[in-house]
Order: sequence, then structure tokens, then C-alpha cells
Amino acid sequence: MGRLYEWEPFNEVPGDQHCKLNCRALGFRFYVQQSERVIDGTPCGQNDTSLCVVGKCSSLGCDDYLGSGKVMDKCGVCGGDNMTCRLISGVFKHSLTKVDYHKIVEIPEGATKINITEMVKSRNYLALRSRSGRSIINGNWAIDRPGKYEGGGTMFTYRRPNEIRSTAGESFLAEGPTNEILDVYMIFQQPNPGVHYEYILPSEKPAVPQQPNHRPEAGGGREPPRLPENQVPATQPPRRERQYNWKLAGATECSASCGKGFRHSVFHCVSRLNHGQVSDALCDSGSRPTPQEEACNLQPCPAFWDIGEWSECSKTCGLGMQHRQVLCRQIYANRTLNVHTSRCRHLERPEITSTCQMKICSEWQIRSEWTACSVPCGLGQRSREVRCVSNVGDFVPDEECNMNLRPVDVENCDMGSCAKSWFYTDWGNKCSADCGMGVRTRGVLCLTNHISSLPLEVCGSERPADAQVCNNGLCENRIEWFTGPWSQCSAECGAGSQQRSVACLMKSDEGLAVMPPYECSSLDRPLGQQSCNLKACGAKWYHTDWSACSKTCEGGFRVREVRCLSDDALSSEGCDPQLRPAEREDCNPEPCIPSIDDNCRDKYFNCNVVVQARLCVYDYYKTTCCSSCSRVAHRQSIHRGRS
Repeated sequence: MGRLYEWEPFNEVPGDQHCKLNCRALGFRFYVQQSERVIDGTPCGQNDTSLCVVGKCSSLGCDDYLGSGKVMDKCGVCGGDNMTCRLISGVFKHSLTKVDYHKIVEIPEGATKINITEMVKSRNYLALRSRSGRSIINGNWAIDRPGKYEGGGTMFTYRRPNEIRSTAGESFLAEGPTNEILDVYMIFQQPNPGVHYEYILPSEKPAVPQQPNHRPEAGGGREPPRLPENQVPATQPPRRERQYNWKLAGATECSASCGKGFRHSVFHCVSRLNHGQVSDALCDSGSRPTPQEEACNLQPCPAFWDIGEWSECSKTCGLGMQHRQVLCRQIYANRTLNVHTSRCRHLERPEITSTCQMKICSEWQIRSEWTACSVPCGLGQRSREVRCVSNVGDFVPDEECNMNLRPVDVENCDMGSCAKSWFYTDWGNKCSADCGMGVRTRGVLCLTNHISSLPLEVCGSERPADAQVCNNGLCENRIEWFTGPWSQCSAECGAGSQQRSVACLMKSDEGLAVMPPYECSSLDRPLGQQSCNLKACGAKWYHTDWSACSKTCEGGFRVREVRCLSDDALSSEGCDPQLRPAEREDCNPEPCIPSIDDNCRDKYFNCNVVVQARLCVYDYYKTTCCSSCSRVAHRQSIHRGRS
């Protein structure tokens, strides 16, 4: 059935100031008293500076059980000035990519006030491991429940807020001090939001306050001020006979009811006269015997199902799912270990999934009828209002409704075919000729008519005139540039060019006379050439120039790149495959004729031996037997080319 009870070394019953050993049922607020008193020196509470002395909770000063008014500084020094320790802090912000254990920070031996906290809630997990390799929290890819875990000589509190609206991340907290080096890791699953860490370490050279009249601390003692070297007091103080001494009074209760606990010998301070127990502060703390540790209750504890917290609901509205981790665990030596699920087979396994529903989902509502079509004839559009409405009737953002179920709010509408009519502008005010006969123009278009009552259904073949004659009177002798008609476009499709004649003419009542071009130099000369584009060519084959031939003789080949491109120079599939230009062709088929070098001759009669010995690779023999070595090289190149 798992753990149902736990020991508490102090009493949380309100109003009771006695230090009794109580057993509290997990999840409940009732207690069962097991002992009238606990070991002297036991803290009265988890975050309380008061201690249990002779069965009573006493608020002590930091010098003795009677109190002296002094307080402990952050370094744990009675009446200190916070100068004997230093705060180590920082933020781990490295970007991580691999799902693995990534080391964040090392906690040294002797660290106190340890705080490791994720800056923002995430799906990552913090893990803690000792330098010896023992996993303390979240080891071996198993996620532990929030709670208290012993490690490194101190107790760590593991917190993992799981509330839906909470943004707080995970954290490890411990008072310390640690007795070994501990390593903090991150189990990476999503981008690192940052982890803040801090702890306190003793200074390398702690300052010792000079307090000659300092009273010894309770249970610890403090060395008296030392005299300068080679200096002794004039008279030795008389030795006092001890009135109190330490006496073995038994042993503590076993720290665990099963799974290996420990008990320690207990020593009380007693009077030498009547052997009655007195306050431990009256005995010499330096002579107090070291408590002996003894293992007890070695029988294994029964396995239990350790149930984790439910995850967040998979959906913010409507029916969703949530999950939790259920592990079979067993306690041994004050450590909770993961064990095989077969050890919990005598227990009913809790559910690991459950349905959940945060709230009822919002739904789409049509809030208006369709509007009129945007055009009186032809194809147009119409619209209506569609809103996402919550279960209480409020308008909410569209994201809260299922976008796949959103009703259409805009659609096309067909108002039937439209009539067409000739549309034209007024005649232009300017005649084409400043004098004599000219023309004036107007624009004429056949357009769709949006007034359906007009009788015409098509424009008809009788196109209204777009030019008429005009006359501005007799002309005087005037010189002007005159242009001829444009020639046809040089390209049937795509970009081309066209030309026209441009001449300098003198106009008079007798007619026109051709003049030299310089006579019209004071006038802007019209263009004699312009670009033109009759229509788009569509996709065409393009290719580069041929590459160099792979061989200079005896037959080689050359290549070029071929692409099918559209008018806007993008790759296309619209070219005719049968018209695709060749991408490879043969070249230089003529036989190779070795060039004759008059200076390339054999200087020795036995160069055939050099060839047989394959010495032509050396420069010396290549020069002295030039002719023989060249013939061999030529034959080898022909053989390689044919192969």
C-alpha cells in the first residue's frame, strides 16, 4: 500500500512546546506520540533555529543554551559580519540541442545555502548526482516526485510546480554544508530558459574576530585567545576538578523501520555527585565521546507505487488527456530506489492516463445574412459575419474555436451575363498639325455594361470613328522632324525591335521639301528605333557554348548545358522534347601525329635498355634517351585513349 506514515522529530501540534517524537499519517493532520522526548540538539522545526533540550523547545542564542543576544550571520558565525564566506552565483544560459544529461554547475564540498532554480517553467528536468556517480534526484532517465532527498551530507528539497497557470520552474534547495562535490545536470527536452544557481562557500582566509571574553559555544567549544609566541603567563591558573562528565545513556531509535536504518549511541551530561542528568552545556564539549553508529532494521521495506503529479491537460477546452508517472519504488538506507514493477504486483497499479476538461469549447456562430453581390452583373462576391462565441455568449478570438469547422464567410456570386457597349471619350482639343490639314482623335473601347436595361448584348461591328480631319489654316514655311511608319517587329515573339525613317522636312503651302538634318538641330529628334514585344514566346530551349574538346586528336567529345526556360527565365516543362538541342557531340576525330623535335634524340645506343627498365620516369634518362622515351609515352597515351 506504499508509505502511510512518517517520523517527525518535532511536534507540530499547536500550543505544545514540548519536543516529542510523533508519527504522522501522510496526507492527514493527526499524530501518534511515540516518545516523550527526542535527542537533545534536534531542531524544533524544519526552518527553525530553536533546539530541543531535555524534552523542551528552547530558543537559543548562538553562544550557549541560555542565550547571549548575538545572532548568526549568513556564514553561520555567531556575531559575525558576513566576511568569512563568499556568495557564488550565476545563470546557465547555454543553448542545447541534444536530448541528454547536460552538466550545468558543480557544487563544491562545504557549500551551504544552495539554490538551483529554473528561471521559467519548461519541459526540461533538473538532475543531481554525486561525484562518485550516485544519482540523487532524477537519475537513470527516471523522474522523481517532488520531495526531500538526502545527498552529499545534506537534505535537498526538490520542487516542481505543476499548476496550469504557474510559470515557476523546477528547483533544488539545501541548507548544507555538503561533504562531497555534487554535479547538477539538465535533462534537455526544449530550449533552455536559463537556470539560476547560487551557494555560499567559506572564504579562503576567514577573518577571526578578536573576542577575548568570548564564552564557549554550546556543544562545540572555542579555543581561548592564543598568547604571542615564546610568551607564557607568569602564573599558571589552578586546575579545577570537573563537576560534570559524559555518561552513556543508551541509543537512539532506529532511523528507519525497514530497509536499513541506523542508530547512534547517546551520551548525557551528568553530575559527578549524584549522577543526575543536567544540561549538556555544563560538560566539556571537547571530551564528549563520539557517537557510535550501528545499522538496524535490515529487512527490506515493502515495495510501493510512487505516484507522480498529473500533467497539464492536453487541450485547453473540450475533452483532453493528462498523464502521470507511476514507478515501483523501494526504500533502502534512507534512499528511495526504482525497482522492477514485478515487486509491486501484489498492489493494484494506479492509472497513468485520465481524461480531463478545462472548460467547454467555444463554437462558431453565423451572425448575419449574406450581403448583396458586389456587382450588378457577371461574377462578384458576397459576405456574411461569422464569429467565435464562448459558452457564455461572449465574442472570443477565432483561435479558441476549431478553425477546421469555421463556416464560409466570403463566397463568389454570379449575377448573370452583362451587356456590352461601345464606350468613347470626347474628341481631343489639339489637331495633329499646327497648320494645314491634320487629324484629332478620341478613345473608343468595347466594355461590359453594368446597366442591364440597355438593349445591346454585343458591341457590334460598326465601331465609332476614333479620328477626324481638322484644319488650322494656311501654313508658313516651317521646319519639322517627320517620321515614317514603324517597321515590323524583328521578333515574332518575345523582345524585338522596330525602326522608322526620321527626316527633317520644310512644310510650306507648295508642299514638303527635304532639308539637311542640321536644319532641325534645334528640335528634339524623334526616336528611330524602339523595342517591341508582339506576344510571349512561352517556354524555349536555351543552351551554352560548347566546352573544349576532351582530346586534341584520336576522337574526343565536348558538352554544353541545355535548359528549358519560360519568358521570365524560370525553369519550365513546356518545351518540346523532340526539339531539345544535343548536350554532347564528338570532336577531333583526326589521328594524332607526334610533333618532331630536332633536339629530341637518343644520345646513347642502348636506350632500348632504358625503356625496358622503365627508367623514362626520371628526368636524366628522359633527356639522354629523349626519342625512345617519347615514342613509349606516345604509345601509352594512344592505348589509354582507346581503353
